[in-house]
Amino acid sequence: MSIPLLQKLHVGSYLIRQQLAGRKRYPVVLMLEPLFRCNLACAGCGKIDYPDEILNQRIPVADALAAVDECGAPVVSIAGGEPLLHKELPEIVRGIIARRKFVYLCTNALLMEKKMKDYQPSPYFVWSVHLDGDKDDHDKSVCQAGVYDRAVEAIKAAKERGFRCNINCTLFNTAEPDRVAKFFDTVMELGVDGITVSPGYAYERAPDQQHFLNRSKTKQLFRDIFKLGRGGKAWSFSQSGLFLDFLAGNQEYHCTPWGNPTRTVFGWQRPCYLLGEGYAKTFKELMEGTNWDAYGTGNYEKCADCMVHSGYEATAIQDTIKNPFKALAVTMRGIRTEGEMAPEIGLENQRPAQYVFSRHVEQKLGEIRAAKQPVKRPDAA
Repeated sequence: MSIPLLQKLHVGSYLIRQQLAGRKRYPVVLMLEPLFRCNLACAGCGKIDYPDEILNQRIPVADALAAVDECGAPVVSIAGGEPLLHKELPEIVRGIIARRKFVYLCTNALLMEKKMKDYQPSPYFVWSVHLDGDKDDHDKSVCQAGVYDRAVEAIKAAKERGFRCNINCTLFNTAEPDRVAKFFDTVMELGVDGITVSPGYAYERAPDQQHFLNRSKTKQLFRDIFKLGRGGKAWSFSQSGLFLDFLAGNQEYHCTPWGNPTRTVFGWQRPCYLLGEGYAKTFKELMEGTNWDAYGTGNYEKCADCMVHSGYEATAIQDTIKNPFKALAVTMRGIRTEGEMAPEIGLENQRPAQYVFSRHVEQKLGEIRAAKQPVKRPDAA
């Protein structure tokens, strides 16, 4: 794994404190989405399909930092939309780093070289560049030619200036194991510090619904990829070994959506980064007022095929703390790519999907429009 020792110690001590305190549910990574606006329109994205009035919204600096304090997670992943479109983002990042939280700034890299001067290398800061495969695969994924080349140049510039730099890669059912393996080789040669990889999630409003993986195909795909890289040991991943082992079908995990709580312009998103089925005004309300048992694979139709890191990485991390020798064995031997897979979660008792997307959109639009109305003054006496 590519996670630095400082981060391992900081996050590890936080996790042990939660365990010793007997907390059943606690956050590990805050997913902070300061805006939904993006300068790309990827076919598999479910984050940008909003009216302009909502796409123009931004989380202010004070609210963003208040969310960091309220949540208390040791890691903050800043996503979107395209976060670099937020004019106050450098101030937000500086505020998070001052709190000794680890910041992963997720970007498509189109603005990265231009904006890089606004940030400083730090052991608490990582550029996380979106790359969904080699040049052909990535440009097809983001529906725009030339994006891969610009991302690669931005990565090179970041490394030359002393920044830590990862890539985040989402794989769909068009992924070919040999091409993915060669792509991972390429990004390692670029000097990238780590790879975050995950199967795509079928956002209900994503334009392309045909290329998302189901769980059985996900497991076989990752086995085939890891087999080409010595059980994954040929590459540096910024994820736990047990999560990667889960992707290859070797661990039976249930989702822990509270591990990666999400704060957006709507508020605290229920239940997770991937599903927006209501919002809480505070983190406390999110944690205590959400029916967590109603979600997850086996519980809810929308979650049936999900194996995404934002739902399962926290599960794997908790397992690592509870079973360190099992985690060490996976790290030493690599990911198992043959043999029987772990039992799959049954879907016979899952509740049917509910489509509630428009409800919170309409509510937010009402708030925005009400705020624009002129204040009526009483007639002067």
